[in-house]
Amino acid sequence: MSFFEITLILFQGFLVTLRLFALTLLFSLPLGLIISFGSMSKFKLFSIPTKTFVWIIRGTPLMLQIIVVFYVPGMLFNYPIFKDDRFLAALITFVINYAAYFSEIYRGGIESVPKGQYEAGQVLGLTKTQTFFKVVLMQVVKHILPPISNEVITLVKDTSLIRVIAIVELINAAERFIAKEALLWPLFYTGVFYLAFCGILTLFFNFVEKKLDYYKT
Repeated sequence: MSFFEITLILFQGFLVTLRLFALTLLFSLPLGLIISFGSMSKFKLFSIPTKTFVWIIRGTPLMLQIIVVFYVPGMLFNYPIFKDDRFLAALITFVINYAAYFSEIYRGGIESVPKGQYEAGQVLGLTKTQTFFKVVLMQVVKHILPPISNEVITLVKDTSLIRVIAIVELINAAERFIAKEALLWPLFYTGVFYLAFCGILTLFFNFVEKKLDYYKT
């Protein structure tokens, strides 16, 4: 096969990677915020189960979680729920996993803002919600942006784990050349795709960080 043909096939696998990446961020970022509020809740009925959930998700390998989500429901209900949609199983796993990690980042960012900021909002007659969105939010964003950017870049590389349930993403597409054509170089070639995408993300986050420099905390 020609270099162009191999590049085209790898790009098709990369599109699957991009799809999983985008959808994971779309759902896990807001879900992580909700989970963080549960972790910080003063009601143990909410905080203890939430913290336990986060502990389990962060303490077990993502690959194991993919396998559990894909196979265990079928074993419990004697029906392969995700038989016809492996991508959905992978997406659910990634959203849950990254929401747990993002929740801890959110929690750390929110708790890093001095309580005096909330008190100042009360003095100005603002409600707790108004104080959060008008006074605290941008300070939190500045605190959490570096760890969020690290998690986002990690997500790009973690997408390769979905090949464990036979989804043809970038790495899986390259591995098929080894099995069928005895070609090893396409596997190394995938590094170009990852490096290029991570480079674009790095430039984007650097740009955002510079835009937030005027928020002094």
